[in-house]
Amino acid sequence: MCRNIRTLYNFEPPATSEEVNAAALQYVRKISGFTKPSQANAEAFERAVAEVAAVSTRLLEALQTAAPPKDREVVVARARVAAARRYAA
Repeated sequence: MCRNIRTLYNFEPPATSEEVNAAALQYVRKISGFTKPSQANAEAFERAVAEVAAVSTRLLEALQTAAPPKDREVVVARARVAAARRYAA
């Protein structure tokens, strides 16, 4: 479930709000144990996703580094190579 949460900091271009929301959704799913909450829990679930996304956005905006930004395409290519090695038959 949480494998979809990726590092979002120090990329060029910066993480989008959609990426932050997707990570927040995966986090809330993991800690709640719900992939899709019941109607009784839907409001609390959605509120938690929004709050985690907001806090994550503030964190990403506040962090500082002297390291050069990472290239998304390079990181994705490395992950594909690693996955190919890991799942090779």
